[in-house]
Amino acid sequence: MNDERLLLFNLRTDLDDHILGFTSGWISALLAHYGAIDVITMHRGRIAFDERVRVCSIGRERGWPVLLRLLAFYGHLLRLLLTHRYQAVFSHMTPLLSILAAPVLHLFGLRLVTWYTHRQRHRQIAWAARLSWRVVSAVETSFPIPTPKLRVLGHGIPTDFFTPDPAVQPDEPPLLALVARLTPIKRQHLAIEALAKLKGCRLVLVGGVPDGYEAEYADQLRAQVASLSLTERVIFAGEQTPEQVRTWYRRASLALNLSPVGLFDKAALEGMACATPTLVCNPAFAPLLGEQKAALLLPEDLDAAQLARAVQSWLSRPSAERHALGLALRCAVMEQHSLECLAARLAHVLRTGESK
Repeated sequence: MNDERLLLFNLRTDLDDHILGFTSGWISALLAHYGAIDVITMHRGRIAFDERVRVCSIGRERGWPVLLRLLAFYGHLLRLLLTHRYQAVFSHMTPLLSILAAPVLHLFGLRLVTWYTHRQRHRQIAWAARLSWRVVSAVETSFPIPTPKLRVLGHGIPTDFFTPDPAVQPDEPPLLALVARLTPIKRQHLAIEALAKLKGCRLVLVGGVPDGYEAEYADQLRAQVASLSLTERVIFAGEQTPEQVRTWYRRASLALNLSPVGLFDKAALEGMACATPTLVCNPAFAPLLGEQKAALLLPEDLDAAQLARAVQSWLSRPSAERHALGLALRCAVMEQHSLECLAARLAHVLRTGESK
């Protein structure tokens, strides 16, 4: 029996969170490599772990002020370190907690590994990288600071959940799916502009306005749809559960992911895992695209006309050809970015400092 214990810092531990709910799957997958996991989280919501996982919240969901949350963090951290022996410490997308914990962990002789996947570079991640033993990310370009501490692990997609379903046939007329938060960097406006140049297809925008963002961009998108007379062809689905996201991918003939370099979106991988052909702009996806790389990988600075031509080219292909490509993409995601593979690679880094 594995008696190793992992201490894990997490931003939000909540199965119902539309953006970070996937982290609960990561924790469960890591149980294949650790006998017990203790989680200190900024926000606790609905959880469904067995007795091997304990979740301690520092109180954001209760509205606690910053000072009280700081005291709660150190209270949980010291109590856990004094009562358990840990083999590893992992911080997921919480550079602030990495910074706060590092001096205490050093006193206990523990090494910290910090995960960060975003193009945004700021002081917190710079200090977290400096204070961590290793930093890990999905691809090299998704960590914004050059460092020899970086180990690339891929994403962790639950490919037993994001699957094709032979009983669900793509919509007619064809449906394009873009799954992303409604923010300018995701470029939903470009997809809408391209749709106006196409005939005989629709677009669904799956995602809402994230916390801390204004609704101005979402309002601009709705105004753009109205001005282009696309109201009957664009669906604003809003925030969706993972089950609903999966259904949209299954109904779509083609998925779009227009995020630039530095944003290696797991949403694109989820669509590929559902065997949905996916147009991308980030060259970090190239290892997944095989022989269709030239047709699926679009330039980062593409315009609406280029996007429309690429979509039209794909929709004009026989459905059997699109289906075969989708299955090839699914196989590539399973080999390179499955949740089980990620958990194994991460556990190896936590133990040895090196990628598997």
